[in-house]
Amino acid sequence: MRSDLFTDDYKTTPYWQDIAPQVELPEIRLPGEVDVLVVGAGYTGLNAALQTAREGLGTVVIDAEQPGWGCSMRNGGQLSTSLKPSFSALSKKYGRDLATALCREGQASLDYMHELSADSELDLGLKEVGRFHGAHKPHLYEALARDCEAGHPVWKTDAFMVPEKELASELGTDAYHGGMVLPRHCSIDVSTYLPSLLRKVVAAGAGVKGGCRALSLERDGNGFRVTTSEGVYKAGKVILATNGYSGPLSPWHQRRVIPIGSYVIATEEIPADLVDRLFPTDRILSDTRKLVYYYRLSPDRKRVIFGGRVSLSETDPLQSAAKLHRDMADLFPELAPIRVSHAWMGFVGYTFDTLAHCGEDNGLYFAAGYCGSGVGMASYLGMRMGRKAAGLETSLSAFERIPYPTRPLYSGNPWFLAPSVLVYRFRDRLGI
Repeated sequence: MRSDLFTDDYKTTPYWQDIAPQVELPEIRLPGEVDVLVVGAGYTGLNAALQTAREGLGTVVIDAEQPGWGCSMRNGGQLSTSLKPSFSALSKKYGRDLATALCREGQASLDYMHELSADSELDLGLKEVGRFHGAHKPHLYEALARDCEAGHPVWKTDAFMVPEKELASELGTDAYHGGMVLPRHCSIDVSTYLPSLLRKVVAAGAGVKGGCRALSLERDGNGFRVTTSEGVYKAGKVILATNGYSGPLSPWHQRRVIPIGSYVIATEEIPADLVDRLFPTDRILSDTRKLVYYYRLSPDRKRVIFGGRVSLSETDPLQSAAKLHRDMADLFPELAPIRVSHAWMGFVGYTFDTLAHCGEDNGLYFAAGYCGSGVGMASYLGMRMGRKAAGLETSLSAFERIPYPTRPLYSGNPWFLAPSVLVYRFRDRLGI
């Protein structure tokens, strides 16, 4: 590892957390009895609580850490239509009608973020910058071009191709053989979205309590008894919003969420002329690798935020930072001398079918499994589960209409992750 890789003030906390405005939370009475108890104070839980509190339901949100400590302050701030499987794969598995409904909800998640952005009380820093999706092998450019020409049966993507000879208009790198631009994809400012959402939830009347870990969840008559590190809550309804940080509180849900570490670095500030040469646009960026890189400029165009999966097993940010910096410099050799100021990781909630899921079981609501596209989908499905808990909505989400699979011998520890990463690395080398 290079001795000069890190800045003098290097931190192993998220860059976003370092610059986020502080929110003073009112003290709330603990323990107590509430209409709705939300477990998890990230995008899912806070968007759900906003709905129930607005309807006058006594709502408390608890989190084992501080609000947003998980992936709601550890993500890359990228927004898309949030579905990984193709329409043809969804149609083959579920039929065309349900596949269409799933895709429409993917679009609805992006539309919902635009609605939140239009709220003067929320500061998302949302920009419709578009995504450049690079082809890391020549034949994959041709595959992208075929997809682009065919279009999408549900989404109006307005996608267009950028051939290799025109790559400099998108990125200052020779690492890609052209790529596809999806102009409707967006970026947000992670450092402002969570704090402004938190303030809005509190203003709506919900209590929010950090440092309050849920230890057990039991049914109690028509409601629930939730034992926490601060005491016992009685709740009429419970919303589980823990996603990649789901533990043994509900074993059924834990067996269906696969926590996978995703690692991110932020660079020190970069000279403006170099930024403009390497990143002539403000697009969010990804590529055709199975072990995908996702990266972007910080909202002020002064740093690169670069993330991906870097090891077979979970590692510490010091080790992951060196590997991510090496990968970044492989794409952009001019960034090799640039140092790392922040390095962190977060647990993405994956599923065995690579789809998000939500639902309700006699007053127990949940949404989880966003598979790396959680900024928009977590916000949207959190909102939908909050509306259902508040009695505002009875129709099923498309994500409630599909089975939520697990696997034999899986209880929440992804023992199969290392061999899966090895397979994906091999496939990435061959471009298959």
